[in-house]
Amino acid sequence: MNDNSFSVNLKKRPGSIQNLFGFLMTFLVVICLLAALIPLFLVLGFIIFKGGGLINTCLFTQLPPPPGMADGCFGLGNAIVGTIIVVGIATIISVPIGIGSAVYLSEFSGDNQIAKGVRFCTNVLSGVPSIIAGIFAYGLLIATRVVDFSAIAGGVALSILMLPTIIKTTDESLKIVPQDVRWAALGVGAYNYQTVLKVVLPAALPGIITGITLAIARAAGETAPMIFTALNSNFWPDSLTDPISTLSVTVYNFATQPYESLNQLAWAGSFYFGFHGTNH
Repeated sequence: MNDNSFSVNLKKRPGSIQNLFGFLMTFLVVICLLAALIPLFLVLGFIIFKGGGLINTCLFTQLPPPPGMADGCFGLGNAIVGTIIVVGIATIISVPIGIGSAVYLSEFSGDNQIAKGVRFCTNVLSGVPSIIAGIFAYGLLIATRVVDFSAIAGGVALSILMLPTIIKTTDESLKIVPQDVRWAALGVGAYNYQTVLKVVLPAALPGIITGITLAIARAAGETAPMIFTALNSNFWPDSLTDPISTLSVTVYNFATQPYESLNQLAWAGSFYFGFHGTNH
């Protein structure tokens, strides 16, 4: 054994400075991880404690109570239905545009200047605060009298927030499809668009679905854009062009009210919405 190998073994022995430094760094990482997770679990535990016992059929099937009324079967049915409607509109708008943009970027652009500009705008848009999207949708649709406060305006605002996530995840999912798959399809006579539609997109489908799910989960929890676009309503939604209740806005409003019945509904809505979103 030469001197160099002896020196390496000496440095790696159990009591060496390198091992001690590695143990210390591991210990610090664990401490930092616990410091981040403990507050999260405390918040989740508090939500379970305050709202878990309030989950019942009334929560999903009934309207909120009038202010000050404590007794009766009341719930957040209109807000849950409204959230599904608004997020559904946003999904219908954003998914085709997002997937189409990603397909162009990955398969047809050749990384030209337009593609670089689209990617730059997507990165910028992903960092824009959600309230800016609400103000933009308000100025585009409501201030110009295209529509009033409504589910449509709320869906447009949420679609703006969903687009960057869908574009980026779909673009990355398409990139990881092996190039040999494309060449094989072209080699048997498929056109470029046939290769994309029948080979590349199905291969990237799991990643695309993941991106859509993440975008929906983000959009469903937004409050500020809904205040500027969908506003709120205490009734069941009956039109896409009228103000509509969403769960995030309802929880925000009820949490600030001086009535115990509304505060309890806010806790129940937080429990349902938080853990439903976590499952997504």
